[in-house]
Amino acid sequence: MDLARVDLNLLHALHVLLEERSVRAAARRLHRSPSATSHMLGRLREALGDELLVRAGQGLVLTPRAEGMADGLAALLTSLGALIDQGRPVEPRDLRRPFRIVATDHVTTVLLPVLEPLLSAEAPGVDLYVTPLQDGTMDDLRAGRVDAAIGVFPDAPQEIRQRRLFTDGFATVARADHPRLAGRPLDLEAYLGESHLLVSPRGEPWGRVDDLLQAQGRARRIARTVPHFLSALRYVVETDLLLTISHRLVDCMAGSLPLRRWPVPLPVAPYALWLVWHPRVDGDAEQRWFRDLLTRAAAKLPPPA
Repeated sequence: MDLARVDLNLLHALHVLLEERSVRAAARRLHRSPSATSHMLGRLREALGDELLVRAGQGLVLTPRAEGMADGLAALLTSLGALIDQGRPVEPRDLRRPFRIVATDHVTTVLLPVLEPLLSAEAPGVDLYVTPLQDGTMDDLRAGRVDAAIGVFPDAPQEIRQRRLFTDGFATVARADHPRLAGRPLDLEAYLGESHLLVSPRGEPWGRVDDLLQAQGRARRIARTVPHFLSALRYVVETDLLLTISHRLVDCMAGSLPLRRWPVPLPVAPYALWLVWHPRVDGDAEQRWFRDLLTRAAAKLPPPA
């Protein structure tokens, strides 16, 4: 294809259209009207000789040609931006753009209140969009649909860059007036004598504690699982269940909920939370600034109580 026929200014619009799969949603991101965005889509269809987005029921789906272009286009635009911006200092106060990260509600509850004053003071024009952790997170990083992710990624591909952000540990909590545990220490026998609630995004009734118990030939009853940390804390207040959960998260929420905490009566090791990103954004100055901002926020976290 003759590249002279393609308006390179339309490539960003194509990237957004392929991500959103909606002319109206793409128009909002592009700060254009739906009719202007639809006109750009028409020009792209003519230049590329493909429909790119076609109607399927109530929405739009990508054609095979568009599916094959999406990841490469995202990488191309990121590389092109890094090339153009090479050597240009970042002025955070002048930034007018979003950053997209993947994180659990554990991470957002612990880190975002510390990040917010830094972000608002240094870059008031920057928007922050958080999406939940899911199986396709690494694909989203490769495709540029998100800028970074924060969490525990033991199976991250070798290409993915990682930086330790902060460490956390575990505490066991129950409602303050638990009928069998109020005012008592929590030893292993008492721990195993109760039913447990587990935060499990996939609903699997197994966690780190269960690995340790299995090694000792012991087991606990996991009677409930929920996919989110904050809902678990709210749930345990209304039940007689025990919950073993992030120490830092308990610190954040203990003043808001009638909870009693104990050390876990097992040698559960602390763990690290990692900032991860794709190497194609290594050279992007704005991305580097954002990763450094997250790192500085994590360094301001108080030690666990």
